[in-house]
Amino acid sequence: MSNVIGMWKRREAGWCLACNRWGMRRWVRPGFAAISCLGDGVFWYALMLGMILFDGWNGLHASAHMAATGVAALLLYRVMKRWTRRPRPCASDARILALVRPLDEFSFPSGHTLHAVAFTGVALAWYPLLAWVLLPFCVLVAASRVVLGLHYPSDVLAATGIGVGLASLSLWLVPVV
Repeated sequence: MSNVIGMWKRREAGWCLACNRWGMRRWVRPGFAAISCLGDGVFWYALMLGMILFDGWNGLHASAHMAATGVAALLLYRVMKRWTRRPRPCASDARILALVRPLDEFSFPSGHTLHAVAFTGVALAWYPLLAWVLLPFCVLVAASRVVLGLHYPSDVLAATGIGVGLASLSLWLVPVV
């Protein structure tokens, strides 16, 4: 079993290094850095404001639903980061560079990805026509975290699962009317 885990860790580190080296290209880095910055919250806050401006009370309800889900995601992500204390790839392997400044010390799970998936799930329940914008943005946020040297692919995959679960629970507790 420890052989399998060791093999997985080496393979994952290799993926991180390959993605990070690709991200160092002059035309790649700025795009992923911008996506990551937007995923910090700016994109989601603008989306919530847009929902309110374009759809009134319904938009306010959708935005409040997203905000409540976001608070739950933040609390869960902080607990998990403190509990797992997994070092970031850029801290574990000198060949992997952090191409933007990390927001905190630990890697697991990816908070950007968790929030992007949870917000996307809730927003699409309210406004399915936004899928053409939200789904690609969500995927790019997740990819940016590995490319920028801040997360392992497993951090992003786990955060995706957690985000789907959180959005599903949120939609079960507060169904879209």
